[in-house]
Amino acid sequence: MNRGFFIILGAQFLSALADNALFFAALALLKEQHSPEWHLSMLLWCFTVSYVVLAPFAGSFADSMHKGKAMMICNGIKLAGCLGMLVGLPPIMAYALVGFGAAAYSPAKYGIITEYLPHEKLVAANGWLEGATVSAIIFGTILGGLLAGSHVAPWLNSTVLGAFFSPATFAIAAIILLYLAASWLNCYIPKLNVELKPLQLQPVALIKEFWCCVAKLWKDPQGQLSLGVTTLFWGAGATMRLVVLNWAIIWLNFSMEQATQLVAVVAFGIAAGAILAGHCVPLKKAFSVLPAGIAMGIMVIGMLFVHNIWLAAFLMFIVGCLSGFFVVPLNAMLQHRGHTLMGAGHSIAVQNFNENIGILVMVGIHALMVKYFSQPVTEAASKAVAHQFQISGIPPMYAIITGFGLMVALTMIAITVRFRRGVRAGIMND
Repeated sequence: MNRGFFIILGAQFLSALADNALFFAALALLKEQHSPEWHLSMLLWCFTVSYVVLAPFAGSFADSMHKGKAMMICNGIKLAGCLGMLVGLPPIMAYALVGFGAAAYSPAKYGIITEYLPHEKLVAANGWLEGATVSAIIFGTILGGLLAGSHVAPWLNSTVLGAFFSPATFAIAAIILLYLAASWLNCYIPKLNVELKPLQLQPVALIKEFWCCVAKLWKDPQGQLSLGVTTLFWGAGATMRLVVLNWAIIWLNFSMEQATQLVAVVAFGIAAGAILAGHCVPLKKAFSVLPAGIAMGIMVIGMLFVHNIWLAAFLMFIVGCLSGFFVVPLNAMLQHRGHTLMGAGHSIAVQNFNENIGILVMVGIHALMVKYFSQPVTEAASKAVAHQFQISGIPPMYAIITGFGLMVALTMIAITVRFRRGVRAGIMND
């Protein structure tokens, strides 16, 4: 991997770092405003919905210009959303604008990898890319938790800044600097000698073209299975973040700040699994990692029986490792098939569309369960639980964790059975 690749990687890391830190800063802002608990799920839902709505147009936008320029424009939209949150725009609306920028950014950031590197390097590149993305989740989680945490308030009150910022708004102001740093690095992304496609301004034609791409990728045997797995992974991963936050507070008596650190442990595991897959699994053996997805679903159910902090951290790390190990090779396979069938930007837009429908469905179900099935906080509840759930009640964690784990395990079993049938029929390579 050369210098240009690492500049691309650095720009993506800084932008993703800001996105993830802003999520936890926005959570803190919602808590400061005494918003209901289910608004926390809606924050993520509103961020994600742009990926689905913009999918028919984002690929064409990314393929119409050099990917570095597209990344710069989208980073500016994210920055506008962050500024909006700082000056008083409702957090859910402001984070939805950040999601709009992220949705348009994604085909460019993944598409430039398939344009910049030969296909035999895609698994290794995806190992680096997922490692950087997950590192951004790790450090963004920790950074957002620290900046908006309880330790910042005394320091702010002891300085002149306390007259202008709460802990949450101070965190948002600091995150603006990350978006500016990402924009600066975007200026140095190499321009590639690739054929640019003219940007169409006809929505109906773009939607028809997009649906043709969706059908083409779903009809391709390798693309179909890869897309099914990555859709499951991203939907499960987004929901897992919310599940782990609540689990850590209820089961382990963590504060919100400490709970974000447990989310970071999951992300460390994903990074480790991604790096391992990037080194050990060649593209032609991408489907050999399917059993790791089944094991991940089973391990999630094990959360119900863990109340020890160190055992919880170990379990979360293993869950993350399994996640990273099975998604990286299949993501690389999906990118390879998509690039071959329809071009880099369009294929990533199709991938984003499907994966984010998975996120919307799973996070939406989680939000509904929290809103309608939460139980009142009892007098015996710890201070951490009472502080977090006093408005909306305690979420139905047994039902959420069991249902979530079974859904992942059973879906991965079905995908594995489908793959084995494809091998026997001669349309898939073992």
